[in-house]
Amino acid sequence: MRRKDREMSKDFGLMVIDKAQYGVLNLPEGASAYGVPLSIARVDETLYFHSAKEGKKCDLMVDGQGVHVVFVGDVQVPSVLDPDQVDVNAETLTTGEFGKIFSKTFTTEFESAMVLGVIRKVTEDAEKIKGLRAISEKFTPQWMSYFDYAVASGLKVTAVYAIDILEVTAKRKKYDASGQEMKWGREV
Repeated sequence: MRRKDREMSKDFGLMVIDKAQYGVLNLPEGASAYGVPLSIARVDETLYFHSAKEGKKCDLMVDGQGVHVVFVGDVQVPSVLDPDQVDVNAETLTTGEFGKIFSKTFTTEFESAMVLGVIRKVTEDAEKIKGLRAISEKFTPQWMSYFDYAVASGLKVTAVYAIDILEVTAKRKKYDASGQEMKWGREV
């Protein structure tokens, strides 16, 4: 990671994974790559997602293959400057002066996590249900009272995949209330 000052801990990365609405799974496709956004849930050091049993994604996934998954948490334009309180004639500023004033405006705050892992198709019903339960608890917690019925009706036609995590890296860019960037390890 080039910007070590924005690197965050593994625990921070796991938090981003757990709250992210999706992750983008990247798979090799010949000399190129194929990326697909998925609803992914984590149980300990394993990521789970479900799929149809056929299709391009299924064709590209090979048990034991190394994969890369990207998650993005919160993203927003920082509100460090108040447009009503900035009285600047940009034409009179040097490049350095302009950069000092507006570098925290023409940017985004973000948090992200990247996972390197090994993919495998889940074949045992107990682990398939475990993965589906994690996905359902994350994305549809209000419907969990119907989970067993959903599993009974859909387990045989649903593929479940697991990604065993080898490495998690995380990065964040965030400003505090005074406009100072919160560097590595600073939570508040």
